[in-house]
Amino acid sequence: MTTQQLTSEIRKKNSFLCIGLDVDLDKIPKHLLELEDPIFEFNKAIIQATHHLCVAYKPNTAFYEAYGLKGWKALQKTIEYLNDNYPEIFTIADAKRGDIGNTSTMYAKAFFEDLAFDSVTVAPYMGKDSIEPFLAFNNKHTIMLALTSNTGAFDFQTQKIDDKALYKHVLETSKQWENSERLMYVVGATKAEYFTDIRKIVPHSFLLVPGVGAQGGNLQDVCKYGMNDQVGLLINSSRGIIYASNDKDFASEAASKALQLQQEMEAVLLTLS
Repeated sequence: MTTQQLTSEIRKKNSFLCIGLDVDLDKIPKHLLELEDPIFEFNKAIIQATHHLCVAYKPNTAFYEAYGLKGWKALQKTIEYLNDNYPEIFTIADAKRGDIGNTSTMYAKAFFEDLAFDSVTVAPYMGKDSIEPFLAFNNKHTIMLALTSNTGAFDFQTQKIDDKALYKHVLETSKQWENSERLMYVVGATKAEYFTDIRKIVPHSFLLVPGVGAQGGNLQDVCKYGMNDQVGLLINSSRGIIYASNDKDFASEAASKALQLQQEMEAVLLTLS
């Protein structure tokens, strides 16, 4: 999927919502545990109930890897289900990979070729040769950690080097890499006051923004400082949507929470039109 197609889908649905599919068997409705593949069945029900309200889904791979081979197979079934039934949806493998060149190439093949995700999240700490192998894939996107929403972000990301915060160095350096036009960036919603400076460095890039909802991020602030003329935002909500209920009404309750966010986004988009 190209960024133009993603923007078109955002305009069509009046939504820039991304739903995180972070499945914890301790939190899903108990009746699903009786099924052969409860993780996939949970995801399938959530997708069926919310696909018209969002433009992206983001499974965090740790929640699948934790269950071994069964978890990985559930992830594979989930992405196949999405690609077969909702090809207009942008898919994100939240894997936060990043290693030396040959290893990164294999990671990229795993997510882009074998699982056929549209994008994957990566960590930039090892630099250019750990990221460019992901950028080599046509019509795929690499979403690089820039400024995250966790409290530990201040340990390194905002520390200054030559009077400039480290995350700014990361953003500026990444623009020099080959195929950098395929980069998107993770910027936490709880860091809304930083969006103005980030947009000065990457004015046209899409930003994946976790932290709205359960982590306390504010949608209006993110839009005010982070939106560009092509929208340029994917706002992720995971727990606040998929765990809205742990009863048999879980899918419809998830849809209700997604609808609330979609309506807020539609109101924001109307002010731009």
